[in-house]
Amino acid sequence: MSTDKYQSPLSERYASKEMQYIFSPDMKFKTWRKLWIALAETEMELGLPITQEQIEELRAFSDEINYDVAKEQEKKVRHDVMSHVHAYGVQCPKAKGIIHLGATSCYVGDNTDIIVMREALKLVKVKLINVLSVLGKFADQYKDLPTLAFTHFQPAQPTTVGKRATLWMQEFCLDLEDLDFVLYNLKLLGSKGTTGTQASFQELFEGNDELIEQIDPMIAKKMGFSDCYPVSGQTYSRKIDTRVCNVLSQIAASAHKMSNDIRLLQHLKEIEEPFEKSQIGSSAMAYKRNPMRSERIASLSRYVMVDALNPAITSATQWFERTLDDSANKRLSVPEAFLAIDGVLDLCLNVADGLVVYPKVIEKRLMSELPFMATENIMMAAVKAGGDRQELHERIRLLSMEAGKHVKEEGKENNLLELIAADPAFNMSYEELQKTMDPSLYTGRAGKQVSKFLTQVVQPILSENQDLIGVKAEIHV
Repeated sequence: MSTDKYQSPLSERYASKEMQYIFSPDMKFKTWRKLWIALAETEMELGLPITQEQIEELRAFSDEINYDVAKEQEKKVRHDVMSHVHAYGVQCPKAKGIIHLGATSCYVGDNTDIIVMREALKLVKVKLINVLSVLGKFADQYKDLPTLAFTHFQPAQPTTVGKRATLWMQEFCLDLEDLDFVLYNLKLLGSKGTTGTQASFQELFEGNDELIEQIDPMIAKKMGFSDCYPVSGQTYSRKIDTRVCNVLSQIAASAHKMSNDIRLLQHLKEIEEPFEKSQIGSSAMAYKRNPMRSERIASLSRYVMVDALNPAITSATQWFERTLDDSANKRLSVPEAFLAIDGVLDLCLNVADGLVVYPKVIEKRLMSELPFMATENIMMAAVKAGGDRQELHERIRLLSMEAGKHVKEEGKENNLLELIAADPAFNMSYEELQKTMDPSLYTGRAGKQVSKFLTQVVQPILSENQDLIGVKAEIHV
C-alpha cells in the first residue's frame, strides 16, 4: 500500500476486487478494442473494403494492450482515444488504417460506459440475490419467535423476529425489480458520429440508407445487446446514468433501513451483528460491542444516496448535442456509486449471515409489556363473564396508568395483572390472567405471513437465480 499519496477508501477498504476490476483501466481499454473489432467486422460485412485478415490481426491483440506505447503517444497528442488507436495500430500494421473508421471518441467511450455499468449491475444483482437468500433463511428460522414490535419506537402489538426480517427483504425485492428493469433495458449508443446524425457513415456508404440502418443493430448484437438507443446527440442520454444510480440509491436506502433496525436491536441486546473474537469495540471501554458494520452500512449508504444527485444534475445541464462538463463528474460519480454499493451489499451479506439472536432477552422485554397488550383479551373475557364493557374499559385504563407509574416512576416490574386480579369488577384470578400471557396469542398471522412471503415471493426469485447463490462476503475492515 502506498503511504505517500491519497488512496480511495472505496478501493482500500470497502469494494470487492471484482467490482474494482469492472471499473479498471484494463477493463475499459480491452472493451475499447472489442468495440473497434465489432465496428470493423460490421463495416466489412456491409461491404466496405476491410479484409478478414485485418479482423484476425485485430483479434490477436484484443487483450494484449501495449500501455507503454499509448501512454507515450498521449503525452504528445493529449487525446486518450487517438493514443490507443495509435497503439493498437502499432501492433496491427495491416489493420492500422481501418481502426475507428467512421467513429468518434464517444463510440468507444460511451459504449464502454454502458457495457461497464451493465457488468457492474450484474454483480450488484448477484450480491442482492445472496442477501435475500441469507435473510430468507433467517426469517424462516425465526418466523414464529414473538418479539415486541414498535411504532414510533414505542412498544406496540407484538410481531415475530422473522416477520421483521421480511420487512427488510421486501424492500430489497422492490430494488431487485427496479434493477432488473434498468439492466435488461440498457442499450448501446451504437455509432452515430459527432452529433448523432451518422454523417460519416453517409459518406462511407455513399448514402446507402439500407446499409447504414444495419450498423447499430449489428454492433449491438456483437456486443451482446438487444439494440441501440434510436436517437442520440454525440453521447447517450445522461439520463441513463441517472436511472442506474437511482437504482443503487434505492438499494442503499433499503440497506440503511435494515442497518438502523439492527443497530437499535443491538442497543436493546435482542439481536447483534457478528463480532469477531479478537475484535475491539472501543479503545476506551473494553466491554463495548459496537454495531460497527451496521454503522458502516449506514455511512456508505448515505454516500450512495447523495451521490445519485450527480448524474441527475449532469443530465439536466447537458447543452444541445453535448457538452463536456459531464465527463469529470461522471468519471467520479458512477464508479464511486458502484464501488460504495458493492461494499454496502458485502456488509449486508456478512451481517445477515451472522446475526446473533438472544431469545431470553427478547422474551423478557416482551413479557414486561405484554400485560398492557393483553388488556383487550382480558376485557373481552370479563365481558363474557357478565361484566360491563364500558365500565371495564375505564377500569383497565386507570389500572394501566397505575401500572405504568409503578414501572416508570418506581422502577419496578409491571404489576398490571396483580392490579386486575385484585379488582372485583373483573372477577378473574391471577392464575386465569396468567393464561393470557402467551406471546403467540398476540402475533396475529406473522408466522403465516413469513411462510407465504418466502414461498410466493422470495423462493421464485431464488429459484430463477439459483446459479448466482453461494457468494460469501469478504470484509476487509
